Amino acid sequence: MRSRGIYLILVACLSGVIFLSLFIGRYPLSMISVMKMLWSKLTLSSTDLPNIYETVVWEIRMPRAILGAFVGGSLAISGTAFQGLFRNPLVSSGILGVSSGAGFGAALAILLFNTKISIYLFAFLFALLAVLLSYWIGRIYNTTPTIMLVLGGTIVSAVFSALLSFIKYVADPYDKLPTIVYWLMGSLASARTGDIKIAIIPMLIGIIGVWVLRWRINVLSMGDREARSLGINASVDKALVIFFATIATAGAVSVSGTIGWVGLIIPHIGRMLVGNDNSRLIPASFFLGASFLIVVDLAGRMLTGSEIPLSILTALIGAPFFIYLLKITKGKGW
Repeated sequence: MRSRGIYLILVACLSGVIFLSLFIGRYPLSMISVMKMLWSKLTLSSTDLPNIYETVVWEIRMPRAILGAFVGGSLAISGTAFQGLFRNPLVSSGILGVSSGAGFGAALAILLFNTKISIYLFAFLFALLAVLLSYWIGRIYNTTPTIMLVLGGTIVSAVFSALLSFIKYVADPYDKLPTIVYWLMGSLASARTGDIKIAIIPMLIGIIGVWVLRWRINVLSMGDREARSLGINASVDKALVIFFATIATAGAVSVSGTIGWVGLIIPHIGRMLVGNDNSRLIPASFFLGASFLIVVDLAGRMLTGSEIPLSILTALIGAPFFIYLLKITKGKGW
């Protein structure tokens, strides 16, 4: 009953921040106007509001809020899955080189083509390539020890970070380099309905896959030997968890850029609310991550005259908030 109440609160919070994002922005809209616009869409009736209101709500702010929710939720559940799989609270969604690979792929696409679809495609493909290389490096004697996977991810991240530095070194400092740097800091400023159609498929596949395997993650978190004693094929299940978590993260990073901290702190906040059981933690992490990223995006477009990149705010907001939670809970549950 307590967990059910927490889920209801989390769903209400997510719905609330999405609604809040529709009338907060540079172009002022009243709450009444937004409610009229939503009601007209639900009832298929006409409204006397200006056409610009419909453009702002349905073509700019709603796609941005929905994309932000899926990006935040994908990063959060990926971090949760990896922390359970690797039995390490310091692991995040980019542990196997996803972010580094996506960053290099996006930078390469900006350098060669500089089109939106090429950036999405290259970032997604190189993110998957980075994880495949990490997994290949981590396979020792036809097994995948956890420590070797982490070492493989560290090696691959270092290589792609070096390649990214080379791309930035040869890029035009007046045209391509600023675009690369801004993408790497993360943003939802260009989010439109087309972006949702592109990114929603891999993110949904990853989210659903991790959710289906939530019981297996509980078993894998006890160790490979214990998992095998319970009749679980640890290697296969570990590969499936890594695949689905990677798909979710790659889909998110390819459309939003590199966003840190979400996959690290949100799982910890979820544990403070619902405990360590991944069957409850994974859905809680999704709603927490979705709400958190929308709130951060709202702050980024309202605090200054120009939009602040998301990765800056996720660190500035997430780190102190995480410290506060640790202080009041002393690292334990509520």
